Amino acid sequence: MDETWVVRDDGDVPVAPEEVLEILRARIGGGRLETWLTASSGRSLALVTNGERAMVMLLAGEGDPGEHAVDPGAGDWSDGFVLANGQDDEYPDEDTVPLDEAYRIVEHLVRTGHWPTDARWVSDR
Repeated sequence: MDETWVVRDDGDVPVAPEEVLEILRARIGGGRLETWLTASSGRSLALVTNGERAMVMLLAGEGDPGEHAVDPGAGDWSDGFVLANGQDDEYPDEDTVPLDEAYRIVEHLVRTGHWPTDARWVSDR
């Protein structure tokens, strides 16, 4: 699937796969813990982090409950997932992944359009 991706609130400049991690790290370093990317196909990809773990969601379009990366067996809860509107969320760790894994997943999705074959994810549909 040939898609181009843009960071939703940073204009309409396409993000190259080799640039997406640098962009995410800069946004997170600047305190922007929620990033949405939008594809030319209409899909959306979100990363929300607390600096240690991240919720990674892929939605087919507006109104789609989508899919999200998981860490089966992770047995705690984490908070500090601060959204752009100030809402501070808490998630079970099994519904999030370590931040480095989130980076790997997002880069792969932007590069190929698909989840990495070794990534764990669930459909929320």
